[in-house]
Amino acid sequence: MTLSILLAGGGTTGHISPMLAIGRELRARHPEADVFALGTPDGLETDLVPQAGFELLTIDKVPMPRSLSPAAVKFPARFAANIAAVRSIIADREVSAVVGVGGYVCPPAFLAARAARLPLIIHEANAKPGMANRLGARLTRPGRVGITFPDTKLPGARLVGMPMPAEITSLDRSDPVARRAPRAELGLRDDAPVLVVTGGSSGAQRINDAFLDSAAQCQEQGVQVLHITGRGKGEALRAAAAGLPDYHVVDYVDGMHKVYAVADLLVARSGAATVAETTVAGVPAVYVPLAIGNGEQRLNAAGSVRAGASQMVDNAEFTSAVVTGRVLPLVKDTARLAEMSRAAHALNYPTDAAATMATIVESALRG
Repeated sequence: MTLSILLAGGGTTGHISPMLAIGRELRARHPEADVFALGTPDGLETDLVPQAGFELLTIDKVPMPRSLSPAAVKFPARFAANIAAVRSIIADREVSAVVGVGGYVCPPAFLAARAARLPLIIHEANAKPGMANRLGARLTRPGRVGITFPDTKLPGARLVGMPMPAEITSLDRSDPVARRAPRAELGLRDDAPVLVVTGGSSGAQRINDAFLDSAAQCQEQGVQVLHITGRGKGEALRAAAAGLPDYHVVDYVDGMHKVYAVADLLVARSGAATVAETTVAGVPAVYVPLAIGNGEQRLNAAGSVRAGASQMVDNAEFTSAVVTGRVLPLVKDTARLAEMSRAAHALNYPTDAAATMATIVESALRG
């Protein structure tokens, strides 16, 4: 019988990136395996999963109701229908195991896996677990739950780190040659510090606005900026930077390893993937945690900040004054940046998470 692995997760790159990294590792080890993904029709997975060469199946997005409403009345039937849909997929594709990373599709996928008595393997990216993976951790055996950060609380969990591309884990930022090529590719010079600004796949309006008001000061202080705005979020910045040759505004960069290679300092949200990848690559960072959600972004960056590898600024406090008074002086302080980079490497985050997760899957399949 052909090995068949269902990868469940989606919504944001924070879920999709580790899911795809695990999938690639499983395919490398088992080229004959049927490794495919389950998501919703309106998440980023609809683009990212097929682009990565994986088949994507979808079920309806059925959020857990948080108050009494018409949606709450319909929830039980819609949720049951999703479980039935996943059970049908499991039967039709003769699924051998389910690997979940979080997102709306995971609770029905986890419950369907449990009903089918299949091995269930979980990866939790964030320091504060989401509802889906809290459920999944209670439905599977100890040792089949991988976590990214050492302080994450899930039953039966083991520290594995964040699955990420090998281009990031092997990046050597101390090698000038390794940094020169991506700088040239992205239109950056070698004779001035590079500040990279990004809000992640969905952008970050607060960060964009702060730099919109300080773009000219970046140029005046001799700092090159690569500002990754997110798709459709950079029109005002492009207009402001039209006369600033060292302020580069792009929707996205294909390959985050290039971003980490060129950056002397990173300003970003503190999603789990960003924090883990930045730490492994040794990139000094200023994190601006997303103010909504369950507070996981602040917790994701807490260990890095305590170690001195990064700094944190609350979203509400991140203004153009912070950019000019704190960020720009830091990006030009080479000694301080070197200390921050050393502190990041000293955290010794695992760099083989995808391989470890694939091994956990293989062990689960053996029983």
